[in-house]
Amino acid sequence: MHRTRATKLFTALAGLVLLAAFASRLVAQTAEARTAHAFDQARQNTGSLRAFLVQMPKGADLHMHLGGAVYAETLLDEAIADGLCFDVITESLDVPRAANGKCTPGADAKDLPHHQPLYDGLVDAMSMRDFVASERQSGHDHFFAAFGKYSDVSKKNRGAWLDEVATRAAAQNEQYLEVMETLDDGSGAALGARLGVPIADNATEADFARVRDAMLAAHLREGVADAAKMLDLAEQQRNQMEHCADPAQAQPACKVKIRFLFQVLRGGQREAVFAQTLLAFEVASADPRVVGLNYVQPEDGYNSMHDYDLQMRWLGWFRKLYPNVHLSLHAGELAPGLVPPAGLRDHIRLAVEAAHAERIGHGVDIGWEDDAAGLLREMAAKHVMVEVNLTSNDEILNVRGSGHPLAMYLAAHVPAAFSTDDEGVARIDLTHEYVLAVADQNQTYAELKRSARTSVAHTFLPGADLWSQPDVFTKPVAACAGDALGAEKTSASCAAFLRSSEHAQQQWELERRLRAFETQW
Repeated sequence: MHRTRATKLFTALAGLVLLAAFASRLVAQTAEARTAHAFDQARQNTGSLRAFLVQMPKGADLHMHLGGAVYAETLLDEAIADGLCFDVITESLDVPRAANGKCTPGADAKDLPHHQPLYDGLVDAMSMRDFVASERQSGHDHFFAAFGKYSDVSKKNRGAWLDEVATRAAAQNEQYLEVMETLDDGSGAALGARLGVPIADNATEADFARVRDAMLAAHLREGVADAAKMLDLAEQQRNQMEHCADPAQAQPACKVKIRFLFQVLRGGQREAVFAQTLLAFEVASADPRVVGLNYVQPEDGYNSMHDYDLQMRWLGWFRKLYPNVHLSLHAGELAPGLVPPAGLRDHIRLAVEAAHAERIGHGVDIGWEDDAAGLLREMAAKHVMVEVNLTSNDEILNVRGSGHPLAMYLAAHVPAAFSTDDEGVARIDLTHEYVLAVADQNQTYAELKRSARTSVAHTFLPGADLWSQPDVFTKPVAACAGDALGAEKTSASCAAFLRSSEHAQQQWELERRLRAFETQW
């Protein structure tokens, strides 16, 4: 009799738990519907849409270059403080000093505050501000030339740059950034070039192993400690600027988690690229702040195109040696006319199948890939995410509106999320990309919300996923199945699960933010 009563009591309690969870989700659905209605009202006007979306939780920005994320005004302030020289004709800060250690007359950055036209010219040269494409210079060429205008600005300011991007992210309800940065002083690439161990077009895995051994024997791993010191200094500077150690003064930016991708310069001599790639894998294996790597520089450059197949093959080989190091790749950042038709046929496929990239940056030329439909199915099955950079694709490749492949990816159920690429050079932020997604790609509130969830689901943070099925954001894992998503207090099983997964913690935080955002409507 007592067992029967206990069984009935247990059944009743279990039913109440399930009923509470169902009621919570019903309320959440209602809140989402009200929020979607508010979004539909706001989208009638760009200003009101911006005001709505700046509050919306956006999760993560997974595709951003630190050197391109900082606004030109910040870089000029640093150049003025450091007394760099500039060239009036080339509008560049990368100018050597004269033999006497001084700038030529009228070319000291300290004089810029007194010469507004010169200052404005440098801002324009270092960014896409007021740029109009012409026969003289395309958007592609102006964009990539901008980085060469300020490469002499000291990397000692990395901490301030991190503070800038984190502060901007916090103001837009972002919670996580994976920042691309080259975490060496060029010594890794220089070592590869100096050793002179050649890598042939038809190099085999045995050849890759031989070259790797030679580079490690030449003390390439010394760069691992150097990278750690760079990050230590940058994080210390950022934390001091944001007062993160003092709860009373801590800035909102302190809550933005930042991890790094070691960006490798793909356009150099192949032995130098191989060496820097090896260093990137070594650094990411040793330092948990570095969660993976990516290849950068124009994909249409001579070496980038000529060595693309070789680079993808050695990346696939490296991934077998370093299985815990993640890989995202710029692939398909190309458009018809930029390269010959053959150059559009397989870059995304090679990144997915040969290099085994987990994320693809841009992926603009998917429609020109051989068997594009089959490749889309493969990407969906493997859950290879696409980092979508709408402004960047417009300014560099003239790809926008119906010419952009976003609809192809979404129709094929390939995970995709919006990101900024180079928000400083492009003069944008992530909210701008969300606004553009609505205006240019006709995205709904539900689709923007899915982008935010996708971004956090595809971070390279360690730990299990919150959702029971990848990229299906409807049912959490069993440990949290009875909990209201994003709740401040969780069951013991859910709390234990979240403690075990840094990845799931960020997903839970996004759900908490979405709940708070949608409740207000």
